[in-house]
Amino acid sequence: MPQNKRDHSLNLAPASIEDYRELARRKLPRQIFDYIDGGAFAESTLAANRDDLHRIQFRQRVLRDVSTRSLSTTVLGEEIALPVILAPVGFGGMFARRAEVQAARAAERAGIPFCESTLSICGLEEVAASIKRPIWFQLYVMKDRSYAEDLMARAQAVGCTTLILTVDLAVVGQRYRDGRNGISGKISRAKRLRRGADLFTHTKWVRDVALGGRPLTFGNLEKALPDANVPGDFQAWVAGQFDPTVTWDDLAWLREHWHGKIALKGILDPDDARHAVDHGADAVIVSNHGGRQLDDVPSSIRSLPAVADAVGGRCEVLMDGGVRSGLDVVKAMSMGARACLIGRPWAFAVAARGERGVDHVLRIIQAEMTVTLGLTGVNDVRDLDRTVVVEE
Repeated sequence: MPQNKRDHSLNLAPASIEDYRELARRKLPRQIFDYIDGGAFAESTLAANRDDLHRIQFRQRVLRDVSTRSLSTTVLGEEIALPVILAPVGFGGMFARRAEVQAARAAERAGIPFCESTLSICGLEEVAASIKRPIWFQLYVMKDRSYAEDLMARAQAVGCTTLILTVDLAVVGQRYRDGRNGISGKISRAKRLRRGADLFTHTKWVRDVALGGRPLTFGNLEKALPDANVPGDFQAWVAGQFDPTVTWDDLAWLREHWHGKIALKGILDPDDARHAVDHGADAVIVSNHGGRQLDDVPSSIRSLPAVADAVGGRCEVLMDGGVRSGLDVVKAMSMGARACLIGRPWAFAVAARGERGVDHVLRIIQAEMTVTLGLTGVNDVRDLDRTVVVEE
């Protein structure tokens, strides 16, 4: 049987985000794919993020004029063509050559924001220089606060408009896949050998990323750390570098050094959402870190309505976690989100087919949303509310 020319030996023409996941699984070394795909502990929350979205059903409404449908909206004062933001994803440049730059270009073409991670391989300056649209920046606070202050200054210098402070990583979750693959925890000689064999049996990845994608360092931390190389034991590295003492009181310090919009990512509890508003947050992002931190917490979509009710319109509400389709975006917006952040979808896409893969994934989401609006009798995403869905 002839191989698919578009994807060579992969023999799969992607038609959905799940297809891109499968392509990425085949192309990437296992340790890197599992880093993207995996979650914490037994991965119960990782699964719940998807399962709970599937449990929500639409109300099919008929005989309405839906000849014109709009997907555009505003998020934190920024006009976006699609209610989607490319979420911050650490280690992105390990998935494809200079992956953050490729994803940012695709986001710009789609008319949506790209958010740069503190732990991106490509630095702020490199990503910002590759596009004309302002990027967003996600911040982890280091134990030496001067590092965070320097990062905020650099982000503002390249025109970043929005700062996302991730608040659910006081300590890093136990990710058993990473431990089995030798990315975290004690690395035995046997694990080291398996890890090396895993990398170097993927010759195309070695040629394109390990060699062609250099430097494989944390581009945003090169000025802050003596050694900004990607660490062998990520969990131990985070424990040594990130500040677990950050509290609500530190938001005043953050506001002193950041003059744009501030969103807090990692909010699941309504009380925390109210605290965020009281401390001046412009937005909260309902998120459990993609199921990668504390397991057995509620899914993002299950937490969303209570958070939206708690803030009562005093700040914007976004959602992150489990979104793999345009239908998922419509469900989240119906339950109270202004827009959704997607991380794994763009990571799978850039790993599978680079920049054009991210382009295609965003077109898939756009097409799925357009059809879903039409079949639920909605003309504009800004009109979505809980009457659009039926929740089991």
